[in-house]
Amino acid sequence: MSIQIRSKGGYVLELDEITEVFAPAKQSLESGLDEKRDLRDDLNAKVRVYLDTRNEVNRQVKELISEVRSQKEIRDEANSRVKELKVERAGKSDDLKIIRTELREILSRLDENGERGKKPSGPSPSKIKAKMDALERKYERGGFTGASEKGFFREMKKLSQELKEAKNSNKDGGRLSELKSGVRSAERLQEEAHNRVEKAVVDAQEAHDLMVELSEEVDRLRDQANSAHSGLTKSKKEADSVHSLYIVSLRCIHSIQDLIKAIETRSRGGTMDEKPEVSDLMSKLMSGDTLSTEELMSLQRI
Repeated sequence: MSIQIRSKGGYVLELDEITEVFAPAKQSLESGLDEKRDLRDDLNAKVRVYLDTRNEVNRQVKELISEVRSQKEIRDEANSRVKELKVERAGKSDDLKIIRTELREILSRLDENGERGKKPSGPSPSKIKAKMDALERKYERGGFTGASEKGFFREMKKLSQELKEAKNSNKDGGRLSELKSGVRSAERLQEEAHNRVEKAVVDAQEAHDLMVELSEEVDRLRDQANSAHSGLTKSKKEADSVHSLYIVSLRCIHSIQDLIKAIETRSRGGTMDEKPEVSDLMSKLMSGDTLSTEELMSLQRI
């Protein structure tokens, strides 16, 4: 039995003719559904990959930035230590300079007297002093009278000069030995202070170099994260666009199906009985809501 539909203008269309008009469009739309869905799913998979990559890189960036701050603190602390140690080294250098200056003065004085490198000659100050004390006691007992008294004074004057020279000679000699030992000690302390400065400088430079290296790695990773974010944004936009085309195609297919069913039902004098779940899904779809893959597949099977 042929079903006919009369238009307002009186033109009569067979249902088969109506179906023939919409069939190619419906077939074309259906043939592209799977392709659109697969393309959309591939793009969404790319979005997920880009998202994971960006988040992972950003996590690494966060850790590296924390390490950069740590190395900066180490560097700054080492630089402060360098300043303190340089002050300490300068003090040791000044101490060494003072001792060396005094040593040169004594050596110069010994050179002028021709005594450098010579052992002290003549009696020691203690022997000269003992002789002077003996003469003094003899004088007090009246052991020197007349001409001998003048000889006493000459002898005491001579011994006094010898005592002075002996004391100066012993003083320079003892001080010379002390200063030589002091120079060796001061040189050792100055060298130790210098080594501490050098070590602190190396520590500061190593921390600085590592900080710079980490900062460069942070910049590289940030570029990588930005690239992943750009890829994510682009893929998300493409996926949304393909999904919109997929939804439009699905709506058109369902509308064609509904139209044909409605025409067929009306021509037979009946009423169209659409399943409640189908009506609910189409209402969601037409209102712009997102349907799950299972719900979309349900519409395709109707």
